Amino acid sequence: MQLILADADQTLALGAALARALAHSRCATGGPVPLLLSGPLGAGKTTLVRGLVGALPGAREAEVSSPSFNIVNLYPTRPQVAHFDLYRVAGAAPEELLDALDAKDVLVVAEWMENLPGSDWPEDALHLVWTAVPSGRALEIRALGKAAGGLLAALAPTLTQWQKDFPR
Repeated sequence: MQLILADADQTLALGAALARALAHSRCATGGPVPLLLSGPLGAGKTTLVRGLVGALPGAREAEVSSPSFNIVNLYPTRPQVAHFDLYRVAGAAPEELLDALDAKDVLVVAEWMENLPGSDWPEDALHLVWTAVPSGRALEIRALGKAAGGLLAALAPTLTQWQKDFPR
């Protein structure tokens, strides 16, 4: 599914829509379906996470920022969000990411997923791929696995407000 977001407010709104769906989702490991983000600097990845975290219970105690230097920020939401920044990680997935992906009560959001080999990716996840466009923010949402496919299908009516063809 291809989306165009006009500005940061629409990116925050998409994050909130994803939060409502992801918080109640379940993948093969029993935890929420992970959210994997790929794209260039400044594309809107952390803004999306800010919208997602802000829509979950417990968000008042969460201050969302890019976890560039410590790799992961944990937010005291329900479910707890483990926000990873893999910009400085190349090669194998950090142990913290693998542990979080196995947790049944943690929603994993990982930025810069393109820095890890596909063999380290979860089998079931939503993958958002950001691309540069002349104005706004463009992204493609891909479902990896059965639970993610069902989640994306359920989200489709909400996402149609941003669904447009990519500018060429």
